[in-house]
Amino acid sequence: MSRIKTAVAALMFTLCGVAHADDTGQEKIQPVMRQAIPEAAGKNVLVATVSYAPGQASEAHMHRGSVFAYVLEGHVVSQLEGSAAKTYGPGESWYEAPGSHHLVSRNASAVEPAKLLVMAFVGERDPVKLPIPK
Repeated sequence: MSRIKTAVAALMFTLCGVAHADDTGQEKIQPVMRQAIPEAAGKNVLVATVSYAPGQASEAHMHRGSVFAYVLEGHVVSQLEGSAAKTYGPGESWYEAPGSHHLVSRNASAVEPAKLLVMAFVGERDPVKLPIPK
């Protein structure tokens, strides 16, 4: 049982660093669920909402595993390395391959909030996102 408590505490610590949009200026990531994937040993699926205040943007980043993003509210500009920036609205989605460099992820509006539903495949102790290596 203590392994479970430790894993939950590690997950919350990892997510808390980006979960306070008002304090850090970063987007707010709110976990919905995290589930081990039996057919992929050591992997979990993380479902979360990502909220952007008006005009807010993420820093360039990457993910170790596959990411699927779906726009719930507002409009989000997204650009992966090697692709043009694209604006997505409610009901639209995109895919990020493992290791992709996500150069732009921002709210397209200066007055309205935006919200995504994200499904990310991560290792048991992997953070949701990582800085791009220099």
